Amino acid sequence: MTNPYAEWFEQLRAEYGEQLRAMPLPDGLPEHLHTLIQTRDEEAIQFMIKLAWQFGAQVGYAAGAKQGGMVSPAPRPGRVQA
Repeated sequence: MTNPYAEWFEQLRAEYGEQLRAMPLPDGLPEHLHTLIQTRDEEAIQFMIKLAWQFGAQVGYAAGAKQGGMVSPAPRPGRVQA
């Protein structure tokens, strides 16, 4: 069975991989991620991915709302929604 997220990820990597390889990450983040991988801290890695996904969704929604003249909903304090 094919995983649609794996296919999507590989498509994005083929399309944007070279561009993103040139993009630096904040100091210390590559080393921290390497440590998480070495220690097999899947929970922490998934948390990082969820944060990135959430932030990307918020930016995308805000950009779409700005283009469409929509008002962004007020953020809920203390909650991260995946």
